[in-house]
Amino acid sequence: MFDNLSDRLLTTVKNLRGQGRLTEDNIKETLRDVRMALLEADVALPVVKDFIERVKVSAMGKDVLNSLSPGEVFVKVVNDELVELMGAANESLNLAAQPPAVIMMAGLQGAGKTTTVAKLAKLLKERENKKVMVVSCDVYRPAAIDQLQTLATQVGAEFFPSSGDQKPVDIANNALSAAKKQFMDVLIVDTAGRLHIDDEMMGEIKHLNKAINPVETLFVVDSMTGQDAANTAKAFDEALPLTGVILTKTDGDARGGAALSIRQITGKPIKFMGVGEKIDALEPFHPDRLASRILGMGDILSLVEDAQRNVDVKKAEKMAKKFKKGKGFDFNDLRDQLEQMENMGGLGSLMGKLPGMPNMEQMKQQVDEKQFSRTVAIINSMTPKERSFPALIKGSRRKRIASGAGVAVQEVNKVLKQQMQMSKMMKKMAKGGMAKMMRAMGGKMPTGGPMGGGPMGGM
Repeated sequence: MFDNLSDRLLTTVKNLRGQGRLTEDNIKETLRDVRMALLEADVALPVVKDFIERVKVSAMGKDVLNSLSPGEVFVKVVNDELVELMGAANESLNLAAQPPAVIMMAGLQGAGKTTTVAKLAKLLKERENKKVMVVSCDVYRPAAIDQLQTLATQVGAEFFPSSGDQKPVDIANNALSAAKKQFMDVLIVDTAGRLHIDDEMMGEIKHLNKAINPVETLFVVDSMTGQDAANTAKAFDEALPLTGVILTKTDGDARGGAALSIRQITGKPIKFMGVGEKIDALEPFHPDRLASRILGMGDILSLVEDAQRNVDVKKAEKMAKKFKKGKGFDFNDLRDQLEQMENMGGLGSLMGKLPGMPNMEQMKQQVDEKQFSRTVAIINSMTPKERSFPALIKGSRRKRIASGAGVAVQEVNKVLKQQMQMSKMMKKMAKGGMAKMMRAMGGKMPTGGPMGGGPMGGM
């Protein structure tokens, strides 16, 4: 998300850094570029006007105009205003209620509401240690109830059964009673969506909201609809006592207009954002971290949190000891590294959180995330002995591995070359440390990986 906006803003700031100091003229010119960047990102016009005015007032301040580093100061001004625009800080769910705390999900059809119910259930179970029950009140969409049941099983949440011949209010009340009896901490209620806003839909969802009195009423919206997402959220907010918004499909949204418009137009905080199709791809929305990413300063806090949740510390320590002894890098190690990277959202996600990455959009386009899966498939097609002793893999074995993984022999050869180069690197590190290794590499990663780099794709 924000790839296009980020590139435009970074170019604008780079041009400003070439100026000796800030003046009214170059601020005016820079703001014109920022305005165009925001409009191209599909940010609502009233939001753009207000944002530009606030940046202008701050940038024209005495301290800024007298600064010796205009680019850096302007970046700070824009960063602060972006944070303010998106909500200053993350607003977590308010679950301080007599259990079960009821969360009601609302939104249009196709926004990813049912999947988001399961993602939120998983997040609450794993990060908040909550006992969660889910129920579907969508009696109109074929297979909606079955879909939620399947997802609930997948994430380990309690599922309350319902059927298409029941009334939504009756389903919700019955689920609430069951959640109380089973001492659940949270009950998440999935509601029916429509292809557009209509009176019948709004009337039903109002009635349902009044009947179950949820502590959180969350509006789920597709971020790729841009400023329309903010306008739809506003319409729902006029009908329901919304407490927050969940943005879905942000991984497919290069513009980011919804994230920058919703808070200003609705006054409601964005609480979570869906960052992929996987069932654990839901993250709390942190305006300060997102602003930092937009301006190319990375998001190290989120990167550290991802690592803490997904990196197997024992495996990492075992691997470190192995490398210290100069034992090299076999296919078991390579597979572990690729799987842990995949758990952290893949290489594209990691790159987006690293500060100072130039040409981010270009680099992301070069990443072949599917190559990671193919590499793991190739490794899985090897015998345990072959994974531990790669030198055993000769002609006939290579053909067998390629056949088992469903790839060409050339791909197996590339993976073997990757592993050999990484093993050499690790041995150099053990003998002479990182500096010696970098000198030997000439500052470059070995070729052959998913990005033309090593198994980490050049990382």
